[in-house]
Amino acid sequence: MVLPLQGPGGLYGPSAMASAELAAQEINDDGGLLGQQIELEWVDGGEAPGAIARDVDQLISHRGIQAIAGWHISSVRNALVPVVAGRVPYVYPALYEGGEARHGVYCTGEKPEAYLLPALRWFQSTLGVRRWFLMGDDYIWPRRVCELLEQRAASLGVSIAGHRFLSYGRPDPIGMQCGLDTIRASHCEGVISLMIGQNSVDFHRAFAQAGLPDSVVRLCPLSDENVLMANGAPNNEGLYAASAYFNTLTTEPALDFIGRYYRFYGDGAPALCGPAESCVESLDALVALVRKAGSLSTTQLDRVVNGTSFRSPRGTVRFRGNEIQQAVYLGRSDGLRFDVLTDID
Repeated sequence: MVLPLQGPGGLYGPSAMASAELAAQEINDDGGLLGQQIELEWVDGGEAPGAIARDVDQLISHRGIQAIAGWHISSVRNALVPVVAGRVPYVYPALYEGGEARHGVYCTGEKPEAYLLPALRWFQSTLGVRRWFLMGDDYIWPRRVCELLEQRAASLGVSIAGHRFLSYGRPDPIGMQCGLDTIRASHCEGVISLMIGQNSVDFHRAFAQAGLPDSVVRLCPLSDENVLMANGAPNNEGLYAASAYFNTLTTEPALDFIGRYYRFYGDGAPALCGPAESCVESLDALVALVRKAGSLSTTQLDRVVNGTSFRSPRGTVRFRGNEIQQAVYLGRSDGLRFDVLTDID
């Protein structure tokens, strides 16, 4: 399980680890995988991508690791695929930029065609928000999504007033202030924030301190429940997220999952959130594929992946090619929680 235990994404780490441990226990209680109990090995996905790839290579070569999963950013995925592909199955569960089709990689996270483009249509038709500014961390996910938006904006009836990318790995207060000044000068009606964990928190706090929530809404796909708590309730006004999972979903699978989670850990458990739930889904997907193929061979898994379905906390989901098709919801912050407004799929 490659999970960020430090850096900006470390904010999601405790929730992701707790959810993965629950999923592993439930899989083992259900007979394990190919007659064996599964064991989780933790890899710090907050390290530099090259270092993570070297660690995983060693684990596969010398420790007998048989599969890779866990929430981590696309830069890490791109470092891992050349090391992992064809050797062991790799289930990538993070909400991402889309387009991953390499051998032995199975994507269960949301693509921008599912979480971002429909959300922009909703804002345009429901709130009349058409002019957007994009603020993102400087790596592949925000940059690829920005390119897609610039290509598709006209067909969505929206415009992109500008964009700015800040260093992912280190604080950039000057860049943050320049970004906020540019947002104000752009006269945009909304900001798309493609920032991770603590970077997202820093942005939301600075955004609120600048007085921008009074006139500009924020659409932030990875502003999860941990981010809301770290922001503080007063800084969450006008903050929306598009995700396939919120811990306030009232679907039967979501309620069943949250009940199991708190029975397992008690009331002091880390907050459930999209990145955490995605770790459960990555293991559920692995089990479904391996049981269907009767093998851990990536060649065999590639043959059965298209059309494979399984039940997860997000409901019943199905692979189309190597990517999952699933419902996506729009949530609006209500203090320290999300009020789920609608299914935007």
